Amino acid sequence: MEQFDVSERRICRVLNQPRSTQRYLPRVRNGEALLTERMIELATKYGRYGYRRITALLQREGFQINHKRVERLWRKEDLKVPQKQPKRKRLWFNDGSCIRLRPQFKDHVWSYDFVATRTEDGRPLRILTLIDEYTRECLVLKVARRLRSPDILEQLGYLFIYRGLPGFIRSDNGPEFTAKAVRNWLKRLGVQTLFIEPGSPWENGYNESFNGKLRDELLNGEIFTTLLEAKVLIENWRNEYNQFRPHSSLNYQPPAPVTIKPKVEILT
Repeated sequence: MEQFDVSERRICRVLNQPRSTQRYLPRVRNGEALLTERMIELATKYGRYGYRRITALLQREGFQINHKRVERLWRKEDLKVPQKQPKRKRLWFNDGSCIRLRPQFKDHVWSYDFVATRTEDGRPLRILTLIDEYTRECLVLKVARRLRSPDILEQLGYLFIYRGLPGFIRSDNGPEFTAKAVRNWLKRLGVQTLFIEPGSPWENGYNESFNGKLRDELLNGEIFTTLLEAKVLIENWRNEYNQFRPHSSLNYQPPAPVTIKPKVEILT
C-alpha cells in the first residue's frame, strides 16, 4: 500500500489474502503480562526445564492455564525448548530375554552409581547417587574426594536404620559394589543384589537418567571452588529435586513433596 499507493482491498485481492486476516488484531488476555513475566522468571531460574515443567510450576502457583498456552508464550518469547530424549534399545540379556525386575512399590528396588566431576583446582570429586526406582526419590548424594566400599557400607547402614531395608539394590559391576564385604553384608541382611551386564548402562536406566539430570542441571553449570562448597550445593539440589522439581514420570509432581501441616486453631 505504501509502495504503490493503492487501497487495502486491492492489495488483499492481489495477494489472495482475506481482509479479515489482514485486519485481525490479537486479543491480549487479562493477566497475560503477569503470566509471561512469571514464566520468564521460572525459565531463568530453572534453565534446563522445558515448558511442560514450567507449566506444572505455574499451575502449582495458581495460574489457570494449560501447556498449550505456555508453549505459545514460550515460543513468542524465543525461549529454547529442550530436545527430546533419544530412544533407547530394548533391555536384552545374554539369555535372549527382554525382562528385568521393575520396581513395584516404595523401597522395592534401589539403584546406585557414581558420578565424577572436579573442583576448580582440577582435583577430582566423586558423587555416590542412590535413588528409589519406584518413587524416583534421591536418597543420597554423598560427595567426597574418594569413595570406596567402606564408604558404601557406612552410607547404606545409615539409610537402612533411617529408612528400612530395600528388597533389591541394582548397580553396575564396579569394584566398590561387587566387593565381597559389600555383597556378604547385604546377603546377611537379606537384601538381594542386581548387577547389570558389563557394558550395558541402560539396564540401570533409572539411575543413569537421574545422573544425566544431575549433570545437566547442576554440574555442567557450576564451578566448585572447594569440597565443602560442592557438598552444600549438591545437597541443596537434591532437596530441590525431591521436594520441588516436577517429574514427568510422576504427572509433574515432585518425588517427595514437603508435607504442609494444617493450621490448628487454639480456642481460648
